[in-house]
Amino acid sequence: MGRTGSADHGSAGPAPSAASPERVAELTAGLADVERRLSSACEDAGRQRAEVTLIAVTKTWPASDVAALAALGVRDVAENKDQEAKAKHAELTSVDLRWHFVGQLQRNKARSVVRYADVVHSVDRPELAAALAGASERHRERPLDVLLQVDLEEGASAGRGGVTPSAVAALAADVVASPTLRLLGLMAVAPLGGDPDRAFARLAELSAALREDHPEARWISAGMSSDLESAVRHGATHVRVGSALLGKRVSGHGSVWP
Repeated sequence: MGRTGSADHGSAGPAPSAASPERVAELTAGLADVERRLSSACEDAGRQRAEVTLIAVTKTWPASDVAALAALGVRDVAENKDQEAKAKHAELTSVDLRWHFVGQLQRNKARSVVRYADVVHSVDRPELAAALAGASERHRERPLDVLLQVDLEEGASAGRGGVTPSAVAALAADVVASPTLRLLGLMAVAPLGGDPDRAFARLAELSAALREDHPEARWISAGMSSDLESAVRHGATHVRVGSALLGKRVSGHGSVWP
């Protein structure tokens, strides 16, 4: 069952396949390194480590890796494709996890996603908010937690999604108007090749403005493997880490440790 117990997770199934001892050792080392970086970043920022939640982005990696991370204490995992997320969730119903959906999402996938996701980070338009609200009403017992994805490049990089900063307030109003959605905060990705400090400082400003009208929307989902220190420095409450934790794929098989 998911950590929040809000989605229709179904009954516990058989135990997932186990990762090899060598892979568990890789994951243990990756987690230790990421934790070291997070602790150091929090100390430098004058923050407590407990203020920042690590979300393991497990896309392209098998369910056995997710189970191994859970055994190491990771409780928050993220996927960015519905088909892969749905399959992993079905294999891991017996594992205590909170499932985050972080990828761009089409309206026709809303009904599927609300069945397993505890949090959707990528709400970026009213039509998607409406689709998730309707699907949540039909397929969930509790409201779906959502974040608004903000386009910090304001259209300069096509295909990454996100609402423009000027439209955040209107989209937030659409979300909170639905009884089947719960607004948690904002999510963003730093522009490719840009200054993450500048990007995350802007996101912090937008978050502060959002909280003036919606004080409960405290989450700031920002920072990945390459820029988590900057995100923590600018108030991130959740960081989404993939390759620094799990390694890098090689032609779909195995991993290369960075």
